[in-house]
Amino acid sequence: QVQLAESGGGLVQPGGTLTLSCTASQSISTANSMRWYRQVPGKERELVARIYSDDTIDYSPNVRGRFTISRDNAKNTMYLRMINLNPEDSGVYYCNIWWPVGSHTRTEYTYWGQGTQVTVSS
Repeated sequence: QVQLAESGGGLVQPGGTLTLSCTASQSISTANSMRWYRQVPGKERELVARIYSDDTIDYSPNVRGRFTISRDNAKNTMYLRMINLNPEDSGVYYCNIWWPVGSHTRTEYTYWGQGTQVTVSS
């Protein structure tokens, strides 16, 4: 079974910066997509950012221009760099990776990290 280990969360003041990491126990070079979600208090889960195997990227309009998703295949790790944080960014952030079951198929399997808490407060 694949494990996704998350780190980098914590308490930061408004306007501050945090970088989250998600390290997988198997290669991410073959992954179809890698995603960051967040569960914001009082709101439903939000897809924050997504990166595909060809490095195509998309962002939630709520974070575009402030957050950057990236990956390091050699370390089996993806990152979320967050700048100019505001209290509305507080929540539990989850990494989520999708792999193909086989070559040239539409079938995928997915694993989730256990979440890392981000709190933006003065």
